[in-house]
Amino acid sequence: MSAPVSSVADAQQIRELIVRMLQRAGSGHAGGPLGMADLFAVLYRQVLQHNPHRPQWEHRDRVVLSNGHTCPVLYATLALHDYFPEEELWQLRRLHAELQGHPHQKEAWGIETSSGPLGQGVSQAVGMAVAAKFLHRKHHIYCFSSDGEHQEGQVWEAYLAGAKYAVDNMTILIDRNYTQISGVTEQVMPLDPLKDKISAFGWRVYEINGHDHEAIFHALQEAKADGEPSVIIAYTEPGHGVSFMEGKFSWHDYHASPAEARRALNEVQSLDNTLENLHHD
Repeated sequence: MSAPVSSVADAQQIRELIVRMLQRAGSGHAGGPLGMADLFAVLYRQVLQHNPHRPQWEHRDRVVLSNGHTCPVLYATLALHDYFPEEELWQLRRLHAELQGHPHQKEAWGIETSSGPLGQGVSQAVGMAVAAKFLHRKHHIYCFSSDGEHQEGQVWEAYLAGAKYAVDNMTILIDRNYTQISGVTEQVMPLDPLKDKISAFGWRVYEINGHDHEAIFHALQEAKADGEPSVIIAYTEPGHGVSFMEGKFSWHDYHASPAEARRALNEVQSLDNTLENLHHD
């Protein structure tokens, strides 16, 4: 079974929007958002229960972006799904703009929580999951987190609470790209064996290639159905889709020259054209 053309095309369009908005802003984060594009594409196109025309629909699934500095991927995805006009993306990080360098809660725009300091969102998501169970609500909570964020003690406290309250209505997706702003995670503060550590806290853990759309889809489906608090460790490549950014922690944040920005845009647009040709074939 091959990956659906729709979600693959979405991922490439998300990458193009990320590059464009960072280019116009002249700052922001590049590596993580480009690496997470496939996860967002599959979740929003194939799995998430949501309605852009009714963004506060009571039965919608909730998405929490704990690693808030990767917000360009969330903003691009929401614009792609018509939560707000694409033109808003070009105001990224500008003074008084709606879309800042970390998400600010705007349910009407599909942004469920505000984020800033790392480690907070996982706790927020656990609280939302506990509340949903208490109120007998059927929606699911998806929380995106980074691997570097797992160096924060509060994340592990959230795992303890989630296991205690059996939040089987919640899935955490970890962007496991082995990089953070100051270097390689295993040199800064080692996390492996990450799966074993999380399992020891009482969570079911899946490991997938975070760029394989079929694997992403099946892991999300299984995690939702397995009746346990669940974590998906998605192995991704930071900067995926832009050759000179791929795998380099130095591109955690955006500092492209005009020439590099043009090259990045040309590369993601070339992928879009390839997909368009495949779609028509």
